[in-house]
Amino acid sequence: MESAVSKVATGIQGLDEVLQGGVLPTHSILISGGPGSGKTTLGMHFLVEETEGESLFVTLGETADQLRKNAARLHLALDGVEVLDLSPGGAEEDGDTYSLLESWDVEGTAIHDQIVKRARELQPARIFIDSVSHMRYLSSDTFQYRKQVMSMLRKLTSTGATVLFTSEQTRNTEDEALSFLSDGIIDLQHEAHGRLCQIKKLRGSGFVEGTHYYSIHERGLTLYPRLLPGEHGRHFELNAIGSGVPELDELTRGGIERGTVTLVTGPTGVGKTTMAAQFMKEAASRGEHSVIYNFDEGAATFFLRCDSIGLPARQMTETGNLRFESIEPLHYNPDQFANVVRHDVEKNNARLVLLDSLSGYRQSVRGEDLQERVHALCRYLVNMGVTVLLISETFSITGEEARVTEHEVSYLADTIILLRYLELSGEIRKTIGVLKKRTGDFEKTLREFEISRFGLKVGEPLTSLRGILTGMPEMLEDRERGH
Repeated sequence: MESAVSKVATGIQGLDEVLQGGVLPTHSILISGGPGSGKTTLGMHFLVEETEGESLFVTLGETADQLRKNAARLHLALDGVEVLDLSPGGAEEDGDTYSLLESWDVEGTAIHDQIVKRARELQPARIFIDSVSHMRYLSSDTFQYRKQVMSMLRKLTSTGATVLFTSEQTRNTEDEALSFLSDGIIDLQHEAHGRLCQIKKLRGSGFVEGTHYYSIHERGLTLYPRLLPGEHGRHFELNAIGSGVPELDELTRGGIERGTVTLVTGPTGVGKTTMAAQFMKEAASRGEHSVIYNFDEGAATFFLRCDSIGLPARQMTETGNLRFESIEPLHYNPDQFANVVRHDVEKNNARLVLLDSLSGYRQSVRGEDLQERVHALCRYLVNMGVTVLLISETFSITGEEARVTEHEVSYLADTIILLRYLELSGEIRKTIGVLKKRTGDFEKTLREFEISRFGLKVGEPLTSLRGILTGMPEMLEDRERGH
């Protein structure tokens, strides 16, 4: 059974989660990718993670001095790591130097023998070789190159070491053969929309498939596992959550249910965020923790608006019942954002989440399928018993067609609350209504509402008007009203 095998952690928490604990011991893992993709940084994490045995860094590219300086900048101390410097022009302790201008046959064999010799002397638990692509230039032909790499990997793993080695991603068939010689492949790609990691192979072990975003920063490399909703869940009661506004709760017949998705939709400035925040105010009165992820405005603007209508958002943050997170979508990828949400739910016990708005969130998705990402995020939150409020802006102010959303995600919503403008007696007014509620009945009428310095006010049902959804209503004649 795989669970009985103690895996070797890479030292990168997100990557170990994708690898379901790490890599199997005494296996050889290929780290492939282009220049600047983070292959060396990943290897440094792997070596530094070892605390019980020795670690060996074999460098065929940069010198040992360069590597230690680069590692120090990433706060990855290589002080306890043995470095075997076989870089072109680099020198080992015995004074031997290696040059790409010397005999290919002799050099290829010498590199192989030096690595195996040092490994047998040191008996390291972990070995990182960066990069075997340099051996290709020191071999007389493709056959010799493959033979040397295969022999080296077998001899190194036979000493009890777990081996990670890098290869520059090229179209050469010489390096393509490394895929078959290794026990696993971790592929790193630097695309225009971000850095992506994919596990392409892992003999004898399961792993999370698909691509996962990662970043390189001053502390090294961080990987954000792709969110898979089916792997998360917890028990919760499907009880109703009120807004604290009686007329609004009448529309929803008691409020929205815990562990459901509510889509709040309408044109710009109609009051979608304010209406959604009303549910968070009520949640705070019950001592529950809520989070607002706002892609469209900063905290200062949000709190100023709340102060102007008597909504105590500042006090809620001070008591710990509310966290406002201003998200710059161009600085977050979807996996990174999902990781932030998971932390708030699993570590901080967030019970109510507001995503404001879908248009802003689309910017962080950057060309990917918005529906797929929103679906995964909402399903995860629902499985965890979190109540979700999604803000969706429609582009039309008024018109003959009342669009629910511009993003085709209405199927995710258990409840849809529609806010609209209307023109009545030469004035612009607002209406609110419920279009859908899977978990129970709801009021089929529309009501006028307004946002004043006293807060959110919802009026009586508008039963004397027709054509409200068009934004240009007409008064019904007495006979049409049944009089």
